[in-house]
Amino acid sequence: MNRRHLLAMGLGTLWLSACTDAPASFSGIDITGADYATGFSLTDHNGQPRTLADFKGKLVVLFFGFTQCPDVCPTTMSELAEAKRLLGVDGDRLQGLFVSIDPERDTPEIMKQYMASFDPSFLALYAAPDQLPALAKSYKIYYKKVDGPTPTSYTMDHSAGSYVYDTQGRIRLYHRYGSGAPALASDLKKLLAS
Repeated sequence: MNRRHLLAMGLGTLWLSACTDAPASFSGIDITGADYATGFSLTDHNGQPRTLADFKGKLVVLFFGFTQCPDVCPTTMSELAEAKRLLGVDGDRLQGLFVSIDPERDTPEIMKQYMASFDPSFLALYAAPDQLPALAKSYKIYYKKVDGPTPTSYTMDHSAGSYVYDTQGRIRLYHRYGSGAPALASDLKKLLAS
């Protein structure tokens, strides 16, 4: 083979590789295949037992927080509701989940009202106080009660990212707090298209 043929083959290979589908690049951190955040067994604010398998066929975005949070939690849930709106007709293929890290104050009724203020299809989940540490460890999240001036005026320090699962229930992405609804919606569209 002469140089002209080799050059033509190299350019042909380059041209063919440019035409193949490249893997999706995400705004969130790709954690596909991680050995953590792989599932849960919790109760929702309606008293129904829930596992990740209940949402097969939907994208799931899961966030840990507490209903009396002054900023991070309502911002995250508002961004999730906005991302659902940005998905248009595919918005029904998204399930928002909020896991309480404050079982002392977050009763099912309070969590139900809290979810309704963002999107009525979103569910709040809770673990028994003695189960919460193991759940947090399995998701690699941090939470800590911070005393306030009175016994009931405490706050909670906590991790502030969201976990994203694909329609098969596989962990795919971790979205940092403040990444914004457009970035989340873009990643969700890519997952729906894959």
